[in-house]
Amino acid sequence: MKVKIKEVYTKSDIKKFVRFPHKLYKGCKQYVPSLDADEISIITKSPSLEYCSIKLWLALDENESVVGRIAGIYNPHSNEFHSEKRVRFGWYDFIEDFDVARMLIEQVQNWGEELGMNEIHGPLSFNTWGKQGMMIEGFENIPPVNCIYNYSYYPVFMERMGFGKQLDWIQLKIATGDPIDQRIIRVNNMLIEKHKLKILDIRKIKDRDSLVKGFFRSYNESFKDIDNFAPMTDAEIENIGKEYFPKLKPELTTIVLDQDDNIAAFGICFPSLSRAFQKARGRLFPFGIFHILRTFKKYDSIDFMMIGAAPEWQHKGVTSIFHTHIGSNLHKMGVRVGITNPQAENNSAFKVWERYGTEPYMKRRCFIKTL
Repeated sequence: MKVKIKEVYTKSDIKKFVRFPHKLYKGCKQYVPSLDADEISIITKSPSLEYCSIKLWLALDENESVVGRIAGIYNPHSNEFHSEKRVRFGWYDFIEDFDVARMLIEQVQNWGEELGMNEIHGPLSFNTWGKQGMMIEGFENIPPVNCIYNYSYYPVFMERMGFGKQLDWIQLKIATGDPIDQRIIRVNNMLIEKHKLKILDIRKIKDRDSLVKGFFRSYNESFKDIDNFAPMTDAEIENIGKEYFPKLKPELTTIVLDQDDNIAAFGICFPSLSRAFQKARGRLFPFGIFHILRTFKKYDSIDFMMIGAAPEWQHKGVTSIFHTHIGSNLHKMGVRVGITNPQAENNSAFKVWERYGTEPYMKRRCFIKTL
């Protein structure tokens, strides 16, 4: 098959770039399509573009049909933060043809060399808030809406191209419906009393902007030692705050404050919207919004989106407060299953899941190669 690579510039090609996975995964029961409008906004209007550079390419066959796509991302903040010289790749999808996969990745490699980079890694987005990690296990399962799905031939092609493992992320399936052990509740209450902590009722928040800023101060500090992490900028924080925080559900959100009203720990969950997004087929209107709103109101499974603690509160057991608070709510609501967000395999925070019944769900990998 003759293939040519075309850099994306026009609105028409951006739409082709965004919609290609819908064609590639047509008939795949596990694929969860992103909303087209959200994807276009991310790659053209993200506040991360104030400091990041992005290039998009399409692979076309002899009939001008799209057979692959890739984005190259240059994040100087991350490189400076980690003292690295890396170019990222993301939005990487291709038919089961090695030459297509190779030709696409070569575009990012060549661009990285032009920038003076010495390594390429991915799949990643601008920052850790975006989708990252190529699936290497769990292909039979449906991912959360904020996670990548890919066919099993993807990682095979990566290794064939000389890429190796930089980092693996693990996702677990959690049994959430059981009542909380009274001994854990007593320990939890002792922690709250000992450290003079309190759980914030987000329904009573009057100054949301201050909460968002405080949350992301804690977020930036909590995850600063995580691979590929770079602190959020003020513009990124403001954008995420406007998009996500109005959608938080009180029964699925726990923010623990210390005696000075600083955020000590946090845990945020969302109803699992994967089935609703599948029904939406990439479009919010006319019917996608109906499926999403209905699922947001009535659900029996959740996604554990984000859990962390401020550095001064880590290893003091305060995340137990989140798990006790959320666990009690899930038991009352009859929510039976939760899927964890990807967590680095070397993250000691995995111990917090030991109180639940767990089973492996997915494993993701960030691949890396020297240029």
